[in-house]
Amino acid sequence: MSLSEQAHDRLADVVALQPTKNGELQDRWDLESGKEVHSYLEAELSEYYYRDENSLIRATPEAAELVDAPTGEDGQTVLQLPPLQRRALAVLPGPDEESVSVVSALHAIREGSEGSGSDTSGDENEDLDADSVRSALRSLERKGVVEVIGRTVPTFRLAVERDSIEVEALD
Repeated sequence: MSLSEQAHDRLADVVALQPTKNGELQDRWDLESGKEVHSYLEAELSEYYYRDENSLIRATPEAAELVDAPTGEDGQTVLQLPPLQRRALAVLPGPDEESVSVVSALHAIREGSEGSGSDTSGDENEDLDADSVRSALRSLERKGVVEVIGRTVPTFRLAVERDSIEVEALD
């Protein structure tokens, strides 16, 4: 099956964001609804994706090969992450440190990007809220690199050693 340029780009998103949900792809692809995402997946990418036991969208091995997904060296996991997920990953404590709440992560992200030459502008910081940080952290949890520690409120920390993953920008 030959893919259009748009379908190839969207397949690359599925590969990079997996495991993912309709809502994450909806935001990424600027679609109106999760139903539109589902329709697109079925019409254009049905051979290259599936839903796992938790109904999360995953790419087939053929899809990863087709879009030349990066592979890690020396056992590293390569993650292609959108800006907020990269920023969240950078501020989270390691697996042996005390976990932090969503609000603490939000403040750390805001503090870390002020005047640091990070991949975001001050304007984007103004739009940054707890819900978007929570969503980014949950997406990282689905990828297996962040764990949730149940305390009074859910808190987060890395599930793996920081040097065991390599992060690449997903534009």
